[in-house]
Amino acid sequence: MAGELPDYYFRVRENGAFVFRIDTENRQRRIEMDQIAVVNMRNGEIKPHGDRTLSQEDVDEITRWMEDRARTLAMRDIDDIHRAIDHMNLTAQWAQSRATDAQLEAVTDGLLLAMHDLRTVLVRKKADRLTKG
Repeated sequence: MAGELPDYYFRVRENGAFVFRIDTENRQRRIEMDQIAVVNMRNGEIKPHGDRTLSQEDVDEITRWMEDRARTLAMRDIDDIHRAIDHMNLTAQWAQSRATDAQLEAVTDGLLLAMHDLRTVLVRKKADRLTKG
């Protein structure tokens, strides 16, 4: 690998990450990854792995990663919604211009229910915001 490796590696999982300390300062000059903690993004918990005690540097680095990860996930959520809008527009164009009767029959009920559900949630949330503001 070219360049200098970071001191920590975060293996992302569903609701957090496994945290590894990277070590290249050994006799074989091999990369060793030593798991030091498990991170739960949902509740903000940092659990040391096994009987380890995390240093303040470990905790600071993990906390910094958690803050960066939360920002990344928030940006992805909004990007996904913008993509969904694009897909809805593309779906409307497809339904109007290229879809066969059989294709429309296969997707119409599911699309209508999903759109009705989304509309209901959006209208309720907008009403809540207007009454608060």
